[in-house]
Amino acid sequence: MISRRQFLRGDLSGRKAPQRPPWALPEADFLAACTRCGECVPACPEKIIVIERGYPRIDFALGACSFCGACAAACKPGVLKAVPEGRPWRILPVFGDKCMARGNAVCRTCGDACAVAAIRFRPRLGGAALPEVDGEKCTGCGACVAPCPVAAITLT
Repeated sequence: MISRRQFLRGDLSGRKAPQRPPWALPEADFLAACTRCGECVPACPEKIIVIERGYPRIDFALGACSFCGACAAACKPGVLKAVPEGRPWRILPVFGDKCMARGNAVCRTCGDACAVAAIRFRPRLGGAALPEVDGEKCTGCGACVAPCPVAAITLT
């Protein structure tokens, strides 16, 4: 299903909205209130915020989010509101068909990159262990995305 905005822009691909910086307002509210000032981009110490179609988004191929709150502090319109007690977002890694473990190659790069040990590997008969995510432990930081040798991980 596509959004009204996608329809009006002629984007009929059905792709999902880009991953906004942590603590972003819901997409419709974000797009309505964001002034496109770009102040969050230089504020990010991890350098993972990029501008796409005038709006900021996170590019996990560049690295992981440390949830430092610098982007929210730099956001004058208030579309990013850091809440230290809560999780900044509810995204989890999804392992695509290109995952080397699905092709019976032993690869644990994503698990090694996960600081909170949210990725475990389930053994299986006749093949390499498959990665699984513990949704309670995973912070959605994206540390597992960039090191994947075949770019098989997306966060949704």
